Amino acid sequence: MKIEKIDNEIVIRVSDETDLTGLERLLDFLKLRETTSKSKITAEQIDELSKDIKTSWWEKNKAKFLK
Repeated sequence: MKIEKIDNEIVIRVSDETDLTGLERLLDFLKLRETTSKSKITAEQIDELSKDIKTSWWEKNKAKFLK
């Protein structure tokens, strides 16, 4: 693995034998951190939004699971 800072970017090079699924999960986490670092939302607001999304998803999809 090699990490370089080039201009205003950080470039990470990994072997082509690297687990792509794990790498994608890591990149998703980094995107989340980058996005949320600029946010002023509180943990309580995040919890409430999460509950709303889960409730909405379940209402739309429960018929697929309850046959």
